[in-house]
Amino acid sequence: MDFGFSDIQGELRALARKILDDAVSAVTLAAYDEFAAPRFDRDLWQTLLDSGLPGITVAEEYGGMGLGFMELGLFIEELGRSIAPVPVLAHCVSGLLPLQRYAARELQDRLLPPATRGELLLTGDFWSGSGAPTVQGEATAHGLRLTGHCAAVPFARQADWLLVPVELADDIAIVLVPAGAAGLHLTDLQMTHFEPHAAVALDAVSVPSADILLASGGEQLVTWTRERCTAALCAQQLGAADHALRMAAGYTSERKQFGVPIATFQAVGHRMADGYIDIECLRLCTWQALSLLGEERAATTEVQIAKIWAGDVGHRVSYACQHVHGGTGIDRDYPLWRYCLWLRFNEMALGSSASQTAALGRRLARGEGLFS
Repeated sequence: MDFGFSDIQGELRALARKILDDAVSAVTLAAYDEFAAPRFDRDLWQTLLDSGLPGITVAEEYGGMGLGFMELGLFIEELGRSIAPVPVLAHCVSGLLPLQRYAARELQDRLLPPATRGELLLTGDFWSGSGAPTVQGEATAHGLRLTGHCAAVPFARQADWLLVPVELADDIAIVLVPAGAAGLHLTDLQMTHFEPHAAVALDAVSVPSADILLASGGEQLVTWTRERCTAALCAQQLGAADHALRMAAGYTSERKQFGVPIATFQAVGHRMADGYIDIECLRLCTWQALSLLGEERAATTEVQIAKIWAGDVGHRVSYACQHVHGGTGIDRDYPLWRYCLWLRFNEMALGSSASQTAALGRRLARGEGLFS
């Protein structure tokens, strides 16, 4: 049995790497450092749209490639390798995926084609943990009236539509809120990796029935989407960690001390070997989660395991790479520091590995997920 990637998957990865290698460099990324400009390369985004990559999972009838979540995850891994300033996770994972899976045909016909072409940018409030919705809804004659807030939504300022979970008495609805809606207020946030996020406040925002994705039963959508958001972050973490370690390996093979490359020093070699083992374990866990999610199989346990590894590997690899680089690693003229910021940001976004391990242990103790 062949456990390798298919020709199509290999070609997609190669295409993504070619585009990103050509367009993203330390020089282009420097334009967004310290919030000098919103971290969104619209020219690169258009190039990716022209290649069809953001529409990997969208059905062909709506202009996409009609492939699966595994292929999207491989694309996101390449994005992590380049830490490209484009809204793929926000648009493709928290926007396109739930629209494809749960929206009525009429809503899909209205939004999926322009979103796949890049005429609309989507984002969603599915990235901040697993708590209850922080937006409350009240039924009106024509739809819903929303009041509440979303803590930190990626690319909210740049998006045309926001997918928002809404608490309705004992139920959850999912709605689409257009940019510029009356009562919608955005406050830009400064995140440590410079990606644009905003706090979203909704003050009696009216949403017509046509823009309600799910009027009830939205808890399943929230769980489904959050699992895929988590797996996508793990894929991004994998790409960033792998690139950072390769950067460190290249540096240690060239940097000499006492007339020999420092890679020949036992302590340095051990740090690099430990990092390599860490990344390969993260790769296995992440690809397992992506594969199961792509097949719509139960993957809660696998996503939790990947989440634990992604946080810990980001922590350990960023420290190891900094240590073997010495002072060069924190020099702003050298690209490693940006990767360390992303690795640590994702570590914090994914949550404490201790709490995640405890949650996984409780699930396994209840007999859940042992044979998923």
